[in-house]
Amino acid sequence: MSPIIRRLAVMTSGGDAPGMNPCIRAVVRTAIARNLEVWGVEDGYEGLINGNFIRLGARDVSGILQKGGTILRSARSEQMMQPSGQIEAVRQLNSQGIDAAVIIGGDGSLRGAKVLAERGMAVMGIPASIDNDIYGTDMCIGVDTALNTIVEAIDKIRDTASSHSRAFLVETMGRNSGYLALMAGINSGAEMVLIPEVPTTVDEIINTVKLDYQKGKQHCIIVVAEGFEPDTNELARIINEKDVGFRAWVTILGHLQRGGTPSAFDRWLATRFGVRAVEFLLDGQRGMMTALNGNRVVTVPLQEVVSQRKETPTRFYEIAEILAR
Repeated sequence: MSPIIRRLAVMTSGGDAPGMNPCIRAVVRTAIARNLEVWGVEDGYEGLINGNFIRLGARDVSGILQKGGTILRSARSEQMMQPSGQIEAVRQLNSQGIDAAVIIGGDGSLRGAKVLAERGMAVMGIPASIDNDIYGTDMCIGVDTALNTIVEAIDKIRDTASSHSRAFLVETMGRNSGYLALMAGINSGAEMVLIPEVPTTVDEIINTVKLDYQKGKQHCIIVVAEGFEPDTNELARIINEKDVGFRAWVTILGHLQRGGTPSAFDRWLATRFGVRAVEFLLDGQRGMMTALNGNRVVTVPLQEVVSQRKETPTRFYEIAEILAR
């Protein structure tokens, strides 16, 4: 029989993602409705190790549904990667009388959640990563909002690109995952998408820009994942050296992609994940992560989540190529 849960902790960790606040809200209010006492952990794992706990009531999460970022703030923690930091994190939770914890974040955050679970804590992870690179779930919190931000930016960049007959290289986030670049490229009608998962030579890139100019296009939009090599600035330099017709300009969207009001989809996904995380814990599930499987919210073992890599659906790359012609 699973131990009774009376006190629940909730925290956000790693890179922020639009929808974290709606998720916090859902966790807090669902837990309170189930007569649990809720404590927030400020500043991610670093705050956990330092004992930064605050009591959260239903009114404390009012008015945050539409806010980007996270009211609990976030931080990356080198200490949590060390056994001494992990032991201190567990000690802090036990000292506060915490019976279970909901941890919202990306790959590193879920690895930390797995460690806590292995050290005896009742943990439920929730995937929040704009890169959509978490294994086991169709979608992570923050992806939809980030994609909308990127597509809106590209739509505006295209106006300038057409006005000046330029090639624009637009860099998206995604160190090891080209998901954002690929989906944004398809949905913005880009002429080319460059992602780490699909090898593309410099000659192929040059040839695309040259052919688009010869076809009489007014612009050439290339969406580049930040993990693609050579990097965006180097690619622009090479294109300009080759004198292929279009001059190349660079726009690096950077952290613009992380912020902003979460979309309706992200609010709904975050809410569903938050509600079910509490329910799963009360049903006795431990060491798991909430996941979207089709239209269902299910659980996946954290061990499985962190031990496998989610692949970008490169079958969509062919779609991007066909539609760019």
